[in-house]
Amino acid sequence: MNKQECDVLRTLLTEPFVNQRILAKTAGHSLGVINRSIKNLTEAGYLNANMQPTKQAKQLCRQRAPKNAVILAAGFGMRMVPINLETPKALLEVNGEPMIKRTIRQLHDVGITEIYIVVGFMKEQFEYLIDEYGVELIVNPYYASKNNIWSLKLALDKLSNSYIIPCDIWCAKNPFRRCELSSWYMASDAADSDSNIRVNRGGELTAVPKSKGGNAMVGISYLLEKDCEILRNRIGLLCQDEKNHSIFWESALYENGKMTIPARVVRASDIAEINTYEQLRELDGKSNHLRSEALDTIANVFHASPDSLTDIAVLKKGMTNRSFLFTYDGIKYIMRVPGEGTKQLIDRRHEAGVYKAIRGRGLCDDPVFIDPDSGYKITKYLDGVRVADKDDENDLKRCMDKLREFHAMKLKADHEFDIFGQIEFYEKLWEGQPSIYKDYEKTKANVLSLRPYIEAHVQTKVLTHMDAVPDNFLFYKTNEGEQLQLTDWEYAGMQDPHVDIAMFCIYSFYDRNRVDRLIDIYFDGDCPKDTRVKIYCYIAACGLLWSNWCEYKSRQGVEFGEYSLRQYRYAKDYYKIAQNETGEEYV
Repeated sequence: MNKQECDVLRTLLTEPFVNQRILAKTAGHSLGVINRSIKNLTEAGYLNANMQPTKQAKQLCRQRAPKNAVILAAGFGMRMVPINLETPKALLEVNGEPMIKRTIRQLHDVGITEIYIVVGFMKEQFEYLIDEYGVELIVNPYYASKNNIWSLKLALDKLSNSYIIPCDIWCAKNPFRRCELSSWYMASDAADSDSNIRVNRGGELTAVPKSKGGNAMVGISYLLEKDCEILRNRIGLLCQDEKNHSIFWESALYENGKMTIPARVVRASDIAEINTYEQLRELDGKSNHLRSEALDTIANVFHASPDSLTDIAVLKKGMTNRSFLFTYDGIKYIMRVPGEGTKQLIDRRHEAGVYKAIRGRGLCDDPVFIDPDSGYKITKYLDGVRVADKDDENDLKRCMDKLREFHAMKLKADHEFDIFGQIEFYEKLWEGQPSIYKDYEKTKANVLSLRPYIEAHVQTKVLTHMDAVPDNFLFYKTNEGEQLQLTDWEYAGMQDPHVDIAMFCIYSFYDRNRVDRLIDIYFDGDCPKDTRVKIYCYIAACGLLWSNWCEYKSRQGVEFGEYSLRQYRYAKDYYKIAQNETGEEYV
């Protein structure tokens, strides 16, 4: 039985037959398809001479009826910044009702009460749904570092005649049905310039060049048991390869350029995907969740109404913060919003003091606004910005020139960034739990033993960036040509300026040859040996510093994958390098 025949039979199982024209309108197919399908269904024993479903048809309906649903609600919903800072996207209200409650209610309306919700970000906020609706929560502890393929992997054993539902879909009409005869993946009749999937005449979802655009993909799907079994096997295989942890679960449905299950096309007016603040505002301008402290702060700074802020769009999530773009009065700005656990890591009053020290020095654009209490920061948006390329020699020379220029200013701040003190501080934030690394205590002891050598070779301490990594060197175009500035000064403090070289190296994952090359660029080929060795020591110390930082962040649900592992390796490897270079009397 093909997709068209399933559509016709499902319609006749749920509505009485009047005539072919009405059936064609209801089933969504042409008269030619309807007549051909009726003929085939009759010959197969699913319809009698009066166009009524037979016992065989009704038995098939019972066999293929929906049993349960899996709702994927684990992610950050980063594009909902700033309104997802207090509320997970699934719990945002539309017309006074959280989206996920509407989805659950619609499932209940068609008799589906076995519902699994995969949660992660702010998982505690979903707990009340267990008592209110009898749902079961499946916790994805890797929601910050892996995509929704991992969320579905955790629910694979639940799949059997199942709906799979993203949490950010609002349906004006109930999309779920008591009778389902085939698997499908939902797409809308709206064109989407960003989609590379199109519904062909046969109802198949096929890949097309992205430049040509395709159908808007809704994301709700229904899978019969036979397709669930195929999906279980494919997701199991895909998740064995770490590079696939960042893909969407739908990748498991593709084969030879098309989905293995057909499309179910719905009207765009019946479905709303809510991925951004402005999409929520468009659907429900009175939603309680349109208010946020960040947006109220912006409105107060500009003495404007929150409604006058437009083009709100998330920027790439940083390692410490979240940021989003907005436009006010025709000018683009960036709002920096502190991330999870940031209050424990950064003294925002120190940061405000740093911006005061560098104001007007040409090192970065002065903030339009910075709040030393909340950490909110507003800056003007720079068009045509690119970050430094760690593999480009010209970029490296310009970055090191900028660092030397900054260090030569010998600016002062009223606080110091104590590397070894911060190593201990981040460790204390683990609240007595042991490190995830079995040889941590030995590694820490080795790194701490480098401290006397470092202190014996520090010549001066000045205001140091402390996060001078390639992503924080911004190249931007002006009428005078491409300019360069440093951004993200929240860790800056008084320290040996040579630490900034070490930071650049460890973030770039440089090997020793490239470390030495960067040192040579900064010192114009004239770096004293003891200074070079001191930088090796800083690489070891800063590797452990950021490894400890990553361990704390991981306990907040934020993972950094390879970055955290590489930092720990720098602590171990560069201790050995420093030891070999200095001799045991210093280590």
